[in-house]
Amino acid sequence: MRKLKIGVVCPYGWDTPGGVQIHIKELAEYLIGLGHEVSVFAPVSDEAAITEPWLVSAGRPISIPYNGAVGRILFGPVASSRVRQWIAAGQFDLLHLHEPAIPSLSLLACWAADGPMVATFHVSTTKQRAIVAVGPILEPVLEKLTARIAVSEMARATLKDHFETEAVVIPNGINTGKFADPTFRPEWQGEQTIGFIGRFDEPRKGLQVLLESLPKILKSFPKAKLLIAGPGNEAELMKKVEPALRNRVQFLGRLTEEEKVAFFHSIDLYVAPNTGGESFGIILAEAMASSTAIVASDIPAFAQLLNFGEFGALFSSEDSKDLARVIVELLTDKDRRRNLAEAGFLQSKKYDWATVSEQILDVYEMVLVGNDGVTLASENRVWNRWRSND
Repeated sequence: MRKLKIGVVCPYGWDTPGGVQIHIKELAEYLIGLGHEVSVFAPVSDEAAITEPWLVSAGRPISIPYNGAVGRILFGPVASSRVRQWIAAGQFDLLHLHEPAIPSLSLLACWAADGPMVATFHVSTTKQRAIVAVGPILEPVLEKLTARIAVSEMARATLKDHFETEAVVIPNGINTGKFADPTFRPEWQGEQTIGFIGRFDEPRKGLQVLLESLPKILKSFPKAKLLIAGPGNEAELMKKVEPALRNRVQFLGRLTEEEKVAFFHSIDLYVAPNTGGESFGIILAEAMASSTAIVASDIPAFAQLLNFGEFGALFSSEDSKDLARVIVELLTDKDRRRNLAEAGFLQSKKYDWATVSEQILDVYEMVLVGNDGVTLASENRVWNRWRSND
């Protein structure tokens, strides 16, 4: 394939941790490594902190509750003008839009642009009245897309349920080589160390379920410890931990990418107690690439990613007793932990960027054959209807 000029639109605040942002960043870096020219357009809270030469700030995002989380997005007339200017200046061969079905820069870009456009849909959710309400407006816009990608079967089903349209499934990518680095942190290791990464302030990440399981785990393994990484209010969360157990819980704060690799290699089990709203589970793929045994809730996205227990142990979602049972069983059975870790490591290869980017480039090649598009100028209508139905 010839070298391309690719414009990528990120809907969420760039400096807020999230799977979509990581996906876009690593894909951009991989494509640039292949010789393609990439420009990523994204909301940025602190422009002075931008380190990526290929990142273009669209302005400061605002916080909007969505799908059980808080999305930091940018929308409206000013953002629309900036999108148009970026597209005009870029002279891209194609645009790659992420989550264009929500009020965001991606939707604005879809309105503004003509020519080849690829969209990736990350969200998995039940049918929501807010999306249904704006469906008649969004459908003509989404028809402009030359190709649609869903990161999982759940994301594909969400797209089909809301807009009766199809997508090819291409999973999120990871840099498997990075996670193969055996570096660890001795101070994080222990006889039985359990790890969790996630935002404390999002109930759907399920940390409370894990904390509720801790007394039963410590009854069997008194020296076990729980490492919690991610942004959040440590003091507030510690109030939810029984005083007698607090010395077995350690907060690490937000980790750098290098620290995350060491984190996975320092723990015996990675636990993902999420209660819903996930479409893939990139953190699980990263744990698998680190040869770390996994315990995860049996929500559809995780169950599929782990092939229903082949690549990681599953427990009944939101059931702290069942979570404790599975963790105790795995901490007791070192051979099973090792077998799960080895199986997960082999499976993680299918998510390496070398494989995933090739699939995405195949889509790019397909869309460059030709595209017919139409324009639509009703950004404010969608925004107002979305907010009123949220």
